[in-house]
Amino acid sequence: MIETKEVIEFFDRLAPDWDAEMIRSDAIIHTILDNAAVSEGKDVLDVACGTGVLMPDYLKRKAASVTGIDISPKMAEIARAKYPQPEVTILCGDVETEDFGKQFDCIVIYNAFPHFPDPERLIARLSGLLRPGGTLTVAHGMSREMIDAHHHGAASHVSNGLMSADELAAIFGRYLTVTTVLSDDRMYQIVGKNQ
Repeated sequence: MIETKEVIEFFDRLAPDWDAEMIRSDAIIHTILDNAAVSEGKDVLDVACGTGVLMPDYLKRKAASVTGIDISPKMAEIARAKYPQPEVTILCGDVETEDFGKQFDCIVIYNAFPHFPDPERLIARLSGLLRPGGTLTVAHGMSREMIDAHHHGAASHVSNGLMSADELAAIFGRYLTVTTVLSDDRMYQIVGKNQ
């Protein structure tokens, strides 16, 4: 069982070097955000936003607002310092208990899903934060096998492993209409739409 305290400590430790060690594919991120319907005028929630890895992408797409939330104080602090734009809000907290005071058009969990202790509870909670027609996506910029191999070592105590795309799509289907199920040697993504 993943302990929240351990997740916070783990990511606080990694935060200072996070950006320097990040591997990023613009083409994959472009595909992920297209599938997630992130576009001009949308209100976006970035769950486990880390140091704000996707903030430039949301801003390029002219999102109306971007709310990033991360449970790691150090990750949130770095993201806040990097993105002082008025349309960006960075919160440090637990997405499962945070009162956002609004709903969102797009909710994105990028490269973070295995670190949540209860996938079904998380999907249920996030589905309730979507506006009608809004989308929720869980995505990784590498294959399921690569993610699991990456988490096998130092991160094994803070990762559940990444369930198969079909298993996650089945959970999404209990709350949303599934629009994308993608798991190949380049990436992993599930998208659900709130009808």
